[in-house]
Amino acid sequence: MRRAGPTPKSRRDRKPLFRPDEIPAVNWRYKHTALALCTLAFTATMVARLVISPLIPQIRLEFGVTNATVGLGLSGMWLAYALAQFPSGVLGDRYGERTVILTAVGATAVASLLIAASPSIVAFIVFAVVLGAGAGLHYSVATTFLTRQFDDIGRAIGVHVAGGPVAGLAAPPLAALVGSRYGWRAGIALGVAAAVPVFVLFAWRVRPTEPLRPDQAMRERFAFGPLAELLSRPRILYTTALATMGAFTWQATASFLPSFLEFGTELSTAVSALLFSLYFLVHGATQPVTGSISDRIGRDATVMATMAAGVVGYGLLVAAAEFGFGLPVTVVGVGFVGLAMSWGAPLQSRFMDLLSDAERGAGFGLVRTAYMVVGASGSVVVGAVSDAAGWTVAFGLLAGVMGLALTALAANRLLGLGY
Repeated sequence: MRRAGPTPKSRRDRKPLFRPDEIPAVNWRYKHTALALCTLAFTATMVARLVISPLIPQIRLEFGVTNATVGLGLSGMWLAYALAQFPSGVLGDRYGERTVILTAVGATAVASLLIAASPSIVAFIVFAVVLGAGAGLHYSVATTFLTRQFDDIGRAIGVHVAGGPVAGLAAPPLAALVGSRYGWRAGIALGVAAAVPVFVLFAWRVRPTEPLRPDQAMRERFAFGPLAELLSRPRILYTTALATMGAFTWQATASFLPSFLEFGTELSTAVSALLFSLYFLVHGATQPVTGSISDRIGRDATVMATMAAGVVGYGLLVAAAEFGFGLPVTVVGVGFVGLAMSWGAPLQSRFMDLLSDAERGAGFGLVRTAYMVVGASGSVVVGAVSDAAGWTVAFGLLAGVMGLALTALAANRLLGLGY
């Protein structure tokens, strides 16, 4: 006869392995899925913009226009992208981040398709501006969304912003390859191919988000007084100035680093293109690292390290061009420049630290618009300086801009200015 023993507990009486607030898997899986899809969305919007540049010669021949005319469309695209940052934050507060991000990715796909089908140069320019405005809805809103998912926001922002350099590494050569075989319209269509799958995945896997200010009138969000007050706060103004110098340098580097390498250091076109890819590779790989480091040792110390890397990197490139130091010094210089351009993760995290939860959506979009619009002049200024005084002077200017930012950071830290 079997001995009587304690009766097994019912399922209801059994103690769960985890309390509801101790179950890490669900939260971990969702927030990292959200981060991955936001990063892919940023990559898709960047791919759609970057595939145009390698195809400019074919586009110019197709429509019988000058490089300046096609450049006008690209300038309009980047300006529309910068100007969309602030309205995107307002729209995110009004309708929820998920809706705005899906709109951005969907608009990117539609605008890319329209550009590929452009019947005239006027249509091309108009659709390029539409692409910039649509793609510009993504970044500020996605960054705000991610700050709600993560405590270590520097790392999250670093991973997110790395989506841009990943696109810069892959999109231009792929567009050139496709364009050479199937024509420039097929190359532009790569933007559609990148955006559509991301749109489907994001709609499927990211949960709806509640808007923060669904009932506030839009005209109140665009009132001049509150906007001026936010931008004029000393610490916000100081951080915006630093970001403007960073954006100025990034824009000039993205526009002219291949030309500097080819004509300033007299490297071949193929080697210059390879080093440009190396720049994007280092730039993308170091963004999550600098963001994570800023969570641990502080934003300012990390930004100082990136600006110091810029002084060294641009200095090495200038020295290689001026004194003929050769390929090894140039490669090291490009690596340091790639590290320098990872200023975005810690500096954008600094903005988030200074903004309240209620201000992050529209506020971050506002400061993004401010520093990107001014920073966009980097291409024009460095291009003009290179025409007037040569490539070494032009890239020496970029070393000076990085040095100015480093000096401002050091003064704030050593003198205890409180910015």
